Amino acid sequence: MTRFVLASQSPRRRQLLGLCGYPFQVMASKVDEESIDHPDPATNVLQTARLKARAIYHDLSADAHFSKEPIIIIAADTIVALEGKMLGKPAGPSAAANMLQALRGCRHEVHTGMALVDLDTGAEVTAVHTAHVTMRAYSDSEIEHYVTSGDPLDKAGAYAIQDPLFRPVESLEGCYLGVMGLSVCQLRQLLEQLQIPDLMNSEELRAAHNHYPCPLLGKARVDHK
Repeated sequence: MTRFVLASQSPRRRQLLGLCGYPFQVMASKVDEESIDHPDPATNVLQTARLKARAIYHDLSADAHFSKEPIIIIAADTIVALEGKMLGKPAGPSAAANMLQALRGCRHEVHTGMALVDLDTGAEVTAVHTAHVTMRAYSDSEIEHYVTSGDPLDKAGAYAIQDPLFRPVESLEGCYLGVMGLSVCQLRQLLEQLQIPDLMNSEELRAAHNHYPCPLLGKARVDHK
């Protein structure tokens, strides 16, 4: 049976992949994400996801135990872009408040790059999902309360679309789960390229996936090492 290795410590990605019903383990890649400095946000997240996936691929390939198992490595990276400016995770509360003020009432993009590598064959598939998000006109006091909660500090753009109290998003064009950090519709497409059976077998996942209409905006490509 194929197992999955998630190259991420993100609790949102762990949650979403867990809902898919496949066994997986987390192996955070020890890479320098700051080494990726491409100015285009979509290219930047794709290169970062590939960097993470390839690092785990090389680590597992050198391990005799793992090299004999059917394993798919999944890596992803998400960034928020406002008028072409990339907004990653805020450096602290002040940076988080500044990001939320800049995003307030504005339309922006959320790019999630994804890279999968088959440990056995070395085949790699990649894609970028881009969602267009419009924020609501939340107040300064709402920003202050949300920042005080600490929730924005580990999130690109300093917000979580799924936050039940802050509810920052007014409208969305794209994949709700992609904005959370792992576009399941895109993951399904990439797994199909690697001839892995459909993983959409969780009613809870279907309910989350159907939160918003979800056109599949990205396109996958397959590379062989």
